[in-house]
Amino acid sequence: MRISVPTETASREQRVALPPDSAGRLVKSGLEVVVQRGAGQRAGFRDDAYVSAGVKLVANAREALSSSQIVVKVQPPSADEIALIAEGSTLVSLLRPGQHQEMAAALAQRRVSALALELVPRITRAQSMDVLSSQSTVAGYKAVLIGAAELGKFLPMLTTAAGNISPARVFVIGAGVSGLQAIATARRLGGVVSAFDVRPAAREQVQSLGASFVATELVSASAEAAGGYARAQTDEEQQRTLAAIAAHIKDVDLVITTAQVPGRRAPTLITTDMVRTMRAGAVIVDLAVETGGNCELSKMGETVHAHDVTILGPVNLPSTVAFHASQMFGRNILALLQHLVKDGALALEPTDEITGAMLVVHDGRVLK
Repeated sequence: MRISVPTETASREQRVALPPDSAGRLVKSGLEVVVQRGAGQRAGFRDDAYVSAGVKLVANAREALSSSQIVVKVQPPSADEIALIAEGSTLVSLLRPGQHQEMAAALAQRRVSALALELVPRITRAQSMDVLSSQSTVAGYKAVLIGAAELGKFLPMLTTAAGNISPARVFVIGAGVSGLQAIATARRLGGVVSAFDVRPAAREQVQSLGASFVATELVSASAEAAGGYARAQTDEEQQRTLAAIAAHIKDVDLVITTAQVPGRRAPTLITTDMVRTMRAGAVIVDLAVETGGNCELSKMGETVHAHDVTILGPVNLPSTVAFHASQMFGRNILALLQHLVKDGALALEPTDEITGAMLVVHDGRVLK
């Protein structure tokens, strides 16, 4: 059984799907792993580290993709890459299911089975395979750092010869994995942190990290959908949420927004009118910008200056912490492959609760 790792070709992508430590564990289990030369270079993993782990290096993408039973990637494959993947093999990657039907159809035409890493089910058995959670951890951490770098204030309280400096006030909207990591990071940097979420479980998690919880009265047991995500709000619920955020946001310095609803556009939680009420020099980091954005004024991949507020719309933040993001990603892939490969052979069972949930292409058909 051969597993291959090509160099990522997508714009802004610096991660590698399997770093040397995870690849080495697969080799020790009796599997063959091949990695395209330089695939880990941008993430800080040299080729000699792969060789030391027992990995075979190949010269180019054609060699990496055309002779393996399993191909593992970070980003969805390009049309050129799909043309190189061996017919009858299996692709494991982020695939944005439902958004790229042409890609899925091309994979089906080559009878390549494809498992979407976004669809790892949120069950106990699959926690170690959950790429979205591991990469959201990275994004939440980095969001605070780029926000703090843009902010014209210190985050911690300082006592100096020039007098005392008050700590910055940080507001995190959405207390999922990325939001909780943003809270923890902002607290470690010394900010006074508050957070908002509509899910009951979030309140205790926020408070356990030392942050205050905003608008407790809006928390509802019915706000949580399957998998622990927040469901889409009704118009009345959204109006109450917007009112609570508007009342709080005018007094904060740094806002990190993370609210998303799976399969739908991210909810607009910061309107232009709210931005007008914010302090001059305040910063918003919109982590939901790739799915539409939580701030009405944010633009994907751009920095917007409006009403004396800076609004950041970062894209693919985990890639900017490529070394550790790749390590975490690789450990997720390792756990998944250990589930899929039995006695040295790939076992794709559509009836399995993990495999079945992830399969988007199989037996020449697009399933999702």
